Amino acid sequence: MNLYEDLKWRGLIQDISSPELIDKLNNGSLTFYIGTDPTADSMHIGHYSSFLISKRLARFGHKPLLLVGGATGLIGDPKPTAERPMITKEEVEKNIAGLKRQAEEIFGFEVVNNYDWTKDINVIDFLRDYGKFFNVNYMLAKDKVKKRLESGITYAEFSYMILQALDFLYLFENRDCVLQVAGSDQWGNITSGIELIKRKLGKEAYGMVMPLVTDSTGKKFGKTEGNALWLDKNKTTSYELYQYLINLEDSMIIDYLKKLTFLTKEEIEDLEQKHNAAPHLREAHKALAREIITDLHGEEEYAKALMISEALFTEKINELTANDILNNLKDIPSFNINSDINIIDLLVNNNICSSKREAREMVLGNAISINNKKITDLEYVISKEQAIEKQVLLIKKGKKNYFLGIYN
Repeated sequence: MNLYEDLKWRGLIQDISSPELIDKLNNGSLTFYIGTDPTADSMHIGHYSSFLISKRLARFGHKPLLLVGGATGLIGDPKPTAERPMITKEEVEKNIAGLKRQAEEIFGFEVVNNYDWTKDINVIDFLRDYGKFFNVNYMLAKDKVKKRLESGITYAEFSYMILQALDFLYLFENRDCVLQVAGSDQWGNITSGIELIKRKLGKEAYGMVMPLVTDSTGKKFGKTEGNALWLDKNKTTSYELYQYLINLEDSMIIDYLKKLTFLTKEEIEDLEQKHNAAPHLREAHKALAREIITDLHGEEEYAKALMISEALFTEKINELTANDILNNLKDIPSFNINSDINIIDLLVNNNICSSKREAREMVLGNAISINNKKITDLEYVISKEQAIEKQVLLIKKGKKNYFLGIYN
C-alpha cells in the first residue's frame, strides 16, 4: 500500500481539502504542521493518534512542524457548549515548556510557537491585514460557531479561527508549509486558513483531518472531558496506561491497533484472528499496550508496567516496593493505620464493609485478602510487619474492590 492507502485502511482520514493532496502525499515531500494549544503541560492519548499521523508522514519523507499555541491558547478554541475558561499567561508559558519538551523527546518534531509572530500585530493591522478577508456569514456557517449561536459566543472566541488561519498563512509564507493536519473538530479552522492563503496570496494550501479517537462512551479524550490519559508518565503511569489498554472493550481493540500503532496490516489482521478465536487471552490488547507504552516511554517502562500488573494481583506482590504500589494505585481509596488492628475492625472502621456482620460474612466467605493472601480467621490481627516495606497493605474485597492501608 502507498501512504494514502495505508492511512485510509487505518481509518485515519476523514476528509481532505483537495484530491490533489493524494498524489502529493504519496509522491511528494511536504512541510506540514499540526497544532495544539497549551491548556495543560502534557499531551494526552487524544493527541497521540494525530501525532502518530505526523510520524507516519515523516517516515515517507514529509517534514512535520509542531505548533504550540502560545497566542491562541490565551484565547481558547470555542467549545461546542460553553466558553472555555481563560488561563493565565504564566500558566500558558509553563504548559508550553512542558509540551515542547515532550514533543521533542517523544516525537522528535521541531516546535514553533504562534505567539512569536502574533505578539507584535496591533489591532488595526489585524483587522486590515487579516480580518478584511473573512466574511461574517462565512464564519457563522462554521460548525463550532453555529453550535454556540443560541447560547452565545464572545468576540474573542469568534476571532479564534482568524488567528489559526493567520498561523497557516505565516507558516506557508515563511516555512513553505503547505499542509495542516488535525482532528476532525479542526476542519473549520483549517479551511479558513486555506481560504486566507488563497485570497491573500492566490496560492493553494491543503488540509487533512482524521476522526477523533474516543473512549468507550464516544467522548473524545481530553482534560475538559475529565478522561485524559496523559502521555507524561508522571501524570499517567505506564502501569495505569497498561491497565486501561488491557481492559479496553473488545469492540474497540482493532480500531485502536490500526490508529495507535505502527503494526502492519498483516500483523493486525493476524491479531484480529487470534482475538476472535480466543478473546479471553487478550493477545490484541497486550500487543496494543506493548506498542503504545514502548513508543511513548521505552521498553524498560513497558517491562516495568507488565511486572507491576502481574505482581499486584498475585503472591509476587511482595517483590514490589511500597512506592511501586503507591505510585501506580494512587486512585484507589486509601486510609491510614496507626497500630495493630483486628481484621473486622479494620474493615468496618475504614468503610470497607458497612457493618461487623458484613465483615464477618466477607471473611468467612473467602472474600477478603491482604497482599493477595486470603484472610479467613475472624480473630486475625494485622500488624505493620505484614505491610510491604512496613508501609503499605493492599486490601481486596470481592473481585474488584481494592483499598490501600498506609502505615504512618
